[in-house]
Amino acid sequence: MACLLSPVCYRQQASCNGRHGKAMVGGHRCTSRGTKEDDEHLTYLGACHPEATTSQCLIDELVLGGHNMGEEGDEQISDNIDLGILLKQLSELGAGEAVEVLGQCLVSEMDWMRSNKRKPDKTEGLLMGCNVPLPQCTSRERVHELHRYYQSGDLITAVILPQIYILSSCLSFEKPPSDEDVDGLLVLTQGYQHILALVFAVKEINANPWILPNVSLGFDVYNSEFRARWTYLASMELLSTQGIFTPNYKCGIKNNPVAVIGGPDSETCFHMATTLSTYKIPQLRYGSHSIMKHGNQGVFFHQLFPHSNHQYMGILRLLLHFSWIWIGVISLEDENGELFVQNVLPKYSQNGICFEFIERCSKKAFSTDTAEIISDWIPLSHRIMGSSVTAVVVYGEVHTMMSLRALIQLPQFEDIPVKTKVWIMTAQMDFSSLPFQRGWGIDFIHGSLSFAIHSKDILEFQKFLQIRNHLSEKGDGFVRHFWGHAFECFFPTSDTEIMDGQICTGEEKLEALPASVFEMSMTGHSYNIYTSVYVVAHALHNMHTSKCKHGARADKTKCMLLNQKPWKLHSFLRSVSFNNGAGEKVSFDQDGNLEAGFDIINWITFPNQSFHRVKVGKIEPQTLPDKVFTIHEDVIVWPRTFNQAHPISLCNDKCHLGYSKAMKKGEPFCCYDCFPCPAGEISNQSDMNDCLQCPEDQYPNNLQDSCILKYISYLSYEEPLGISLTIAALSFSFITVWVLQIFIKHQDTPIVKANNRSLTYTLLFSLLLSFLCTLLFIGRPEKVVCLLRQSVFGVIFSTAVSCVLSKTTIVVLAFMATKPGSRIRSWMGKQLATSIVLSCSMIQTTICIVWLSTFPPFPDLDMHSMTKEIVLECNQGSVSMFYCVLSYMGFLAIVSFTVAFLARKLPDSFNEAKFITFSMLVFCSVWLSFVPTYLSTKGKYMVAVEIFSILGSTAGLLGCIFSPKCYIILLRPELNSREQLMGKKR
Repeated sequence: MACLLSPVCYRQQASCNGRHGKAMVGGHRCTSRGTKEDDEHLTYLGACHPEATTSQCLIDELVLGGHNMGEEGDEQISDNIDLGILLKQLSELGAGEAVEVLGQCLVSEMDWMRSNKRKPDKTEGLLMGCNVPLPQCTSRERVHELHRYYQSGDLITAVILPQIYILSSCLSFEKPPSDEDVDGLLVLTQGYQHILALVFAVKEINANPWILPNVSLGFDVYNSEFRARWTYLASMELLSTQGIFTPNYKCGIKNNPVAVIGGPDSETCFHMATTLSTYKIPQLRYGSHSIMKHGNQGVFFHQLFPHSNHQYMGILRLLLHFSWIWIGVISLEDENGELFVQNVLPKYSQNGICFEFIERCSKKAFSTDTAEIISDWIPLSHRIMGSSVTAVVVYGEVHTMMSLRALIQLPQFEDIPVKTKVWIMTAQMDFSSLPFQRGWGIDFIHGSLSFAIHSKDILEFQKFLQIRNHLSEKGDGFVRHFWGHAFECFFPTSDTEIMDGQICTGEEKLEALPASVFEMSMTGHSYNIYTSVYVVAHALHNMHTSKCKHGARADKTKCMLLNQKPWKLHSFLRSVSFNNGAGEKVSFDQDGNLEAGFDIINWITFPNQSFHRVKVGKIEPQTLPDKVFTIHEDVIVWPRTFNQAHPISLCNDKCHLGYSKAMKKGEPFCCYDCFPCPAGEISNQSDMNDCLQCPEDQYPNNLQDSCILKYISYLSYEEPLGISLTIAALSFSFITVWVLQIFIKHQDTPIVKANNRSLTYTLLFSLLLSFLCTLLFIGRPEKVVCLLRQSVFGVIFSTAVSCVLSKTTIVVLAFMATKPGSRIRSWMGKQLATSIVLSCSMIQTTICIVWLSTFPPFPDLDMHSMTKEIVLECNQGSVSMFYCVLSYMGFLAIVSFTVAFLARKLPDSFNEAKFITFSMLVFCSVWLSFVPTYLSTKGKYMVAVEIFSILGSTAGLLGCIFSPKCYIILLRPELNSREQLMGKKR
C-alpha cells in the first residue's frame, strides 16, 4: 500500500539515540532501533524533505510491506522484499542524499530484526531514527479537542452535528491560543437526542442478523458547534490517521468512514461537503434541504429530506384552508432564506397571499456581543410583535427557535403592544434553547403549527432511553456536558473546589425532564438521523449482497466490504429501498431526495415548561391529488387568547354577503373596502371581488346574498285586478245588450228610425264585441289567444269607429242634400253607410292578415321587465304592425271627430253630431293617453292598461251616443214622435 505524504509536517521531528549498536552510513550515524520514548515522537523523515514524494512512498511501501508480511515470520521478510531492486528504484529517482541514508538505515534495521528474530510492531511498522541534517518541522496543536463520541466497529459511520457551542475570547495574536481562551460552553440539551437516536439505530442494526451479517457497525460523532471552522476541522479529522491530526495521510490506522451524516442545519452540510466531496465520500444530509452551492458536490450528497416544494405547497394549502391571507414572514439571512423569499413567496402572492412584513433574521444566536444582538433585534421585535397579522410563517433551521424566543422575550422589556401570533414553522426547525433561556416561558408556541418529516412513534426508543446507563458509556464526549446542563448539576473533580449546587449522581431520570429540555419521544430530526443510519446499513448490505452474487466466498466478501472504496457506495445509496425499524418505507427519487411526506404538528404547552406535539394533518405527495393535503381542524388547539375560535389573519374584516371588494389605492391587494352590490346583483360568498347576476329566472333577495326563483305572472281571473276588469267588461256588455234591446223594441219610433236603424244596430253590436274582446286579454296567454287578441280587437274597434264615421257622414250629407239642386241626394241610402263601414273595416282586416301571416304574435316569457316576476305575455311579433293597427284606428277616430266637429251646429232634432263629437273627444283622449302609459308600464299591467283603454273608449262611445236617445225613449216618450221632432224643426 502506497503512502501519500503531505509536504507539510504536522508532528514535531526528533532525533533518537539507539539502544543497540550504531551504524555509520555515508558519514551519518544510524541507530538500528529507537527507544520507546523516542518512538512516540518519530515520523518518516522523508515527510520533511522537499523531494520526499514518490521516492518516500517506495520506502513506505517497503516498510509497510515488511510490517504486513512480517506478521507471518522473519523468513517472509527476506523472501518477499527485494531490497536491491527497491533501492535501485530509489536511486533512479534521484531523491538525494536523504534517500541513500534512509535506504542504508532500512538495511541496517532489517538486518537487526533478522538477527534478533523480532517481528515488526503491529502498530508502528518499521520506525527508524536517523541523525540526518534535514529541516525541522513544528506542529500546530489545536486550541482544544473536539467533542466526540466514538464507538468502534468494522465499518464506521461518521456524524457531524452541532451539540455544544464553545464561547471563546477573540484571539489577540500576541500569544499562542490555548484552552484558557475558552469562556464557557453552551449545550443544546434537545440536540443530544439526535446522538441517542444514532446510537439506538446502530444498536438495532448490529442486533439484526439480516443486516450486515458478521460485520459490526460503529460510529464517530463530531461536534460542529454551528461554526464553519469546526465543521472543517471535523471533516479533516475524518481524513486523518486515528488519533493524529494529519489530513490526507494514508498510513497507519485510518478513521475511514464509509459515509458521513451531517445536519441538521444546512451550513454544516455545505462546509462538510467542501472537504469530503473531494474524496467522493458519501454524505447524507438530515434535517434540512437545499441545493448545493457547487453542482459537483451534490453528486455525493443524499438528502434525507423530502423535496422542499412539497413543504412549500403544504404551507400554501394550510394558509388558504384557514383563509390566512394577511401574514408575516421571517426567514434566515442566508442563501436558503434568500431563495425562499425570491422563489417561493411570489407564488404565494399569485394565490392570494399578501405580506405585512418580510423580515430577515440574522444568525447571531451564538454571538458573544450581546449589545450587538439586542440593537439588531429590538427593531425587528417591534415590527413583528406589533404587527396586525395573526399568522406568521417562520422559515428557519434548528437554531432559529432560539432567535424566535429572544424576539418574543424582548417586548417584555420594551413598551411594545403584542398581538398573539400563530407561528407556522418549517420542518427544518425544531425546539431548541440556550441554557439561559430555560427559565423563559414557552406559551408563545401554544397553538402553533409546524411541519415535520413524516415519522412514526418508536416505543422501543423510549425504553432504550430509560434502561440505558448513559454516564457509563465509554467514548461519549458529550454526555457529561449534557447531563450537567439538563439536570442543572455538576461533576466534581479532584483538582477543583466543591461548588455550590447539586452534584450529578447518574441516578437522574431523563423522563423527569420537561420536554423543553429533553423529549422522550423521538423528534422529527432524530427520526431523520435514525433513518439515515438505516440507509447506510442497507446500502452496505446491498453492496455485500452484490459481491456474493458474483461467487465470492463469505469471508472474502467481508474483507472486500471492509476495504471497499467509499465512492462505490453511492450507487447503492441512491437505489436503496427498504422498511426501517419503524416499518416505514425508505427510498429516494431520481434527484436523491427522500420519497416521503410531511406531518402537520400542533404544539400544546403546559405550565411545567413541557409541551406535546399532536399530529393534525399531513402532506402526502405520492398519493392522489385530492388527498395530498389533509387537515383535521377539529383537533387543533389554538392559542388561549382565541378561546378555541378560529384565528383570523386579515388586513381588514371580510366583506359580508351582499358586498363586494374595492381595492384601496396604494395598499396591498389584501387590504380593501366593501361596497354593497348594485341592484339586481348578489354576492353569495364573503370577500367576493365582483357581484354576480342572478339567473334570468331568479332575482336577488333583500340582503342581496342569494337568488330567489321568480314566480310566473300574468293577468288572471283570480286576482283582484283581473276580476275587476272582467266585471267591468261584462257589465258594459250587459248595458250594451240592454241598449240594443231597447232600440229593437222601439225600432219603429221616430228617434230610432231617424238615426239609421241598421247602422245603429251594427254600432251597438260592435261595441258589445269590443267589450267582450277584452276577455281575451285576461287569463294565461295561449297560442290561439295570442293570435286573436290584437287582431280581433283591431277589426272590431275599427268597425265601431267606422259606424260612427258613417253616422256622422250621413248626418252631414242629409243636411247638404236639402239644398236645391244638390246631387248629394242621389248618394243617400243604405248603400253609402254599408260601403263606409265595410271599406274601413276591410282595410284594418287586411293589415291584421298581413301581420298574422308575417310576424304573428306568440306566447313569450318576459324575464327582465319585472324584478321578481316572469311575465307570461303575448309577444306582439312585430311591434310596427301593432302600432299600424293602433294608428289606423286613430286615423279613423280623428276623421270621425273632425266631421262631427264640423257638423255640430246643424239642427238638434235630427243631429247626432254634437254627441258624436263629444264621444270621439273622449275616445281620442283615452287612446292618446294610452300610448305613453302603455310604454311606461311593465308586466301584466301593460295588458290592464290596454283593457282599460278599450273599455274606456268603448264606454265613451256607448254613453255619449246612446244615453240621450235612451233617455228620450224611456223617460220622455212624449218627445219620441214625428210631430214633436218636425215641430221643433219648424
